[in-house]
This record gives sequence, C-alpha cells and structure tokens, in this order.
Amino acid sequence: MEGIFITIEGPDGSGKSTQIELLKKYLEDKGYDSVVTREPGGTAISEAIRKIILNPEYKEMSHMTELLLYAAARAQLVNQIIRPALHEGKAVICDRFVESSAVYQGIGRGLGVDTVYEVNNYALGDVKPKLTILMDLDAEDGLKRKKKQTSLDRMEQEDIAFHMRVVEGYRKLAQLYPERIVTIDALMSVEDIHSRIVAEVEKRFF
Repeated sequence: MEGIFITIEGPDGSGKSTQIELLKKYLEDKGYDSVVTREPGGTAISEAIRKIILNPEYKEMSHMTELLLYAAARAQLVNQIIRPALHEGKAVICDRFVESSAVYQGIGRGLGVDTVYEVNNYALGDVKPKLTILMDLDAEDGLKRKKKQTSLDRMEQEDIAFHMRVVEGYRKLAQLYPERIVTIDALMSVEDIHSRIVAEVEKRFF
C-alpha cells in the first residue's frame, strides 16, 4: 500500500488530539499500520527542542530563533519518522506541521509566510501532506478551553491579539490551499467532526 500523510492543524484548544485518535483507529480498520506523531516533537532530539521552544522562562527568544528551532525539530521528525514510515506504506498522522509555523511565526510573529515556507523547504525535502484538516475555532473559545489546564507553555501565554492573528492566519491559508486544507468547525460534536474527516479521507485515499 502507498503511504498516507495527514496533518491536523488548529489553534490551541481546538480538539485535535481527540480526532487524531479516532482517525488512527479508522485507518487501522482500513488495514494501515498507523503512526501518530506531533510537532514540535516525535523524536528524542525534536522533543528536546520542544522543551526549549515552549519553556516559559525563555521570554527573550527572538522570533527568528523560534522559527529555526521549529524547522530543526521538523527536519529531524521528517527524516527519522515520517519519511521512513511513508516508504513502508504506513499512514502517518501528525499533530501540527509546517502550517503551524506559517501562522504562528509567519503571521503571528510577522516573519512572513513566504519566509517560513522557504526555511522549511530544507526541513521537508520531498515530504508533504496530501490532506490537512484545519480544526477551526475562534481564539477566545480555544483559550477558554486551554486555561482549564494547570499550566500554560510559552506560546499559550501569548496575549489574545497574537492568538487572534493565528486563527485568522489559518483561515487565510485554507483559502490559499483549498485543494489540500479542509476546514472543519471545531464546535461541532466529536462524532460529526470525525464523520467529516472520514469523508475527506475517503475522497482522497480510498
């Protein structure tokens, strides 16, 4: 079987994790060995970089340093986990991918979407998702969900204006790449969201 690469995007608190688990089970029922990973992270090196990026103590981190650290973590994940799994015909589901950098660093930080994609071309090589699910949720709703947690990381602690730029950035990307990025209302029921995702997967891969 040919490998399948799907990424799940969305602002903090949009319910990605729940849908990833449901999608994994669906793909396994279809006969695919499934690999679930996340960004930044997924390998020992990438997880170490994640701790640096998200550490609330590193408030002095420059925007470009942040972008390059995300790209470095992504390069390791692609080379160590994603590309080999796809070559073996597995299904790979990644919680966040390059679109997160496009909106968080490109739009949220103001570095520019083109800059983000140019930097990440080196990290991605020939590995690109065939389908990106965008869990669409207003910034205020997402932050309300996240603040139920006991602690927030460095990115989550950004002000509401930053998170609003991120949400609008995701919506702009979905308009730019409608053939790959599918927008789903994250306020729908878990079951309805899963049904929408399955319909898109069926359309593209089966």
